Order: sequence, then structure tokens, then C-alpha cells
Amino acid sequence: MAASLPGNRDLPASQYNLNTYWGRVKQSAEISDPRTLFVSSSGLEQAKKLVSSYKKGQEKLMSPEIWRAKKIVDSTLHPDTGQPVFLPFRMSCFVISNLIVTAGMLTPGLQTTGTLLWQITNQSLNVGINSANANKSTPLSTPTIVKSYLFAVSASCSVALGLNAVVPRLKRLSPTAKMTLTRLVPFAAVASAGALNVFLMRGEEIRQGIDVFPTLSEEEKAQKEKAQKEKDGSQVQSLGKSKKAATLAVGETALSRVLNSTPIMVLPPLILVRLQQTEWLKRRPRMTLPANLGLILTTSIFALPLALAAFPQRQAVSAKSLEEQFWDQGGKDGQVEFNRGI
Repeated sequence: MAASLPGNRDLPASQYNLNTYWGRVKQSAEISDPRTLFVSSSGLEQAKKLVSSYKKGQEKLMSPEIWRAKKIVDSTLHPDTGQPVFLPFRMSCFVISNLIVTAGMLTPGLQTTGTLLWQITNQSLNVGINSANANKSTPLSTPTIVKSYLFAVSASCSVALGLNAVVPRLKRLSPTAKMTLTRLVPFAAVASAGALNVFLMRGEEIRQGIDVFPTLSEEEKAQKEKAQKEKDGSQVQSLGKSKKAATLAVGETALSRVLNSTPIMVLPPLILVRLQQTEWLKRRPRMTLPANLGLILTTSIFALPLALAAFPQRQAVSAKSLEEQFWDQGGKDGQVEFNRGI
């Protein structure tokens, strides 16, 4: 993100009020805008230069051009490393990356082999996204990633196959109710395994803790900028690693994954069940797949910003809510902050 670029001047976090849910929705919509995927390497470098020019004091005001540059940088670079996130795993590519996988999982009449293959594909994508967007102050080891991946795949496949075996045996349900429940099986598998995947992939953060920083007041920011004007790239020093902050960060991320998968995995199959009962689709069975893709794409576009905005990415909490070592180290209003990850 832009905060990782050289310069001592703090950037405005957003054009929108991130203390409100709808402000975060608008900000999340910018970060997840697929159009930023088409920015070339030279375009990214130009955007970084524009943002750095503001941070170095060469530009006095945030012009529309600098805001656009910040949008490109925020949607492309990792906030901890300052390096580009691998393109398929960026939030701006989330809708595109998940479209085919979600459509595969929601295919009507999917057999055991198909169920297993699509659940494995989905968890493989989840591992990539979680790893690429995790808090990098506590790096993940390869054995941890592999173990987390195998656990998540086992969980999703077990839930999917188990429910697919149980639902047909529910004798008191009507055929329509059974069909509806069968279509919702992928949601149960994805939601449970998705949350588990986040905890497993980022379990090292909970065990070791993540970096926390003092929340600076406007006066402190101005003093920092003035005192360090000649020092390029200086950053606020970490107060240390907090396990409680890590637990909060990982827990909120896992919940946001469930919130994101709920409309995407629930609404399209329920709507498709209704559409398949219409004469129009009965006469045109080949339109089932395009209809399914259209429903998933439309739902995904609107659901992603709503889910990402559930919690602030840069989280500020009371120092008293963390370990005792941080109680007297809070900044503005006794608060500290940390990067939650996405």
C-alpha cells in the first residue's frame, strides 16, 4: 500500500470516512476495482512516484491525480512489504479468480469426483489469497502452509461429501426442499473450510503475535514530519508483537470470509432453482450455465466490498485490551494500531 512508499509525510487514509461502514465500503470498492489490474509496470511506477511526491512534501495537496495513483498503489502493493501482490491473489482480481471456481462448485447435479475437484481447487485458491494478503510481520513457513492447506481441503471435502450423503436421506422433506438443500451444500463446505483456512494459514501470527504501533495524533504526525523531514522513508517503530492483536486480526478476517461467501454461495443457487422451474429455462437448458455465471458475477461484484468493509484493515484498539506490556505505550486516546490483513 501507499504507506510503504518513501517519504515522511503521512498520507490521508482515504477520501472516505473509514470510521463508518459505508465509508469503508466505498474504500473497499476502490481496492477491489478490477480496472487496476490493467495498469502496466510503468503505470505502477508512475503512480508510486506521484504518491511519494506528496509524502516527500513536493506536492502540497492531494490532487485527483494523486488520489488515482494511491488507488492503484493500494490495490497492488502489500501494506507490510511494499511489494506487488501476485495478480491472481489481489483483492482487485478476487471476483474474476473466484468466478469459474464458484460456478464449478455450484453446478447442479455435481457428482462425487466433481465435488472433490472443485473443493480442492477452491481451497488452493483460498490458500494463495490468504498467504498473499496476510500480515507479513510474522512470515509463514512452507511446512505451515502445506499443513494448513491439507487440513482445509480435508475439511471442505468432508463437509461437502457428508452433507451430500445426508440430505437425500431426509425423508420428511419434499423433493424441492431436498434439491434446495443440496444446492446449499457448497456454501456450508466453503464457509466452514474458508474460516478454518484463515486460522490455519495465519495461525503463526496468533502464536507469535503481530506488530502493533502507537496511534499518532495530528500534532504528533506534524512533529514527526517536521523532525524527520530530511530522513527519507522513516517509519513509526513497532511497539512489539501482540498475540491478542493477532487473534483479533485473524478472527475478523475469517468472519469477513464467511460474510463474503454467504451471498455468493446462497443467492445464485436459490435463484437458479426458481429459474429452472420457469418455462423459458426449461425450453433452453443450455442457458443454465450462462445464467449461473451471470448470477455469481453480479452477486460477487456487490458482495466483496460489503464483506471487506465489515472491519477496518488498519485496526485501532485500546492498548489496555492487549497484553500488559502495551498498556502504557498507547498513542492518541491510549490506542495502538495494526494491519489486520485482508
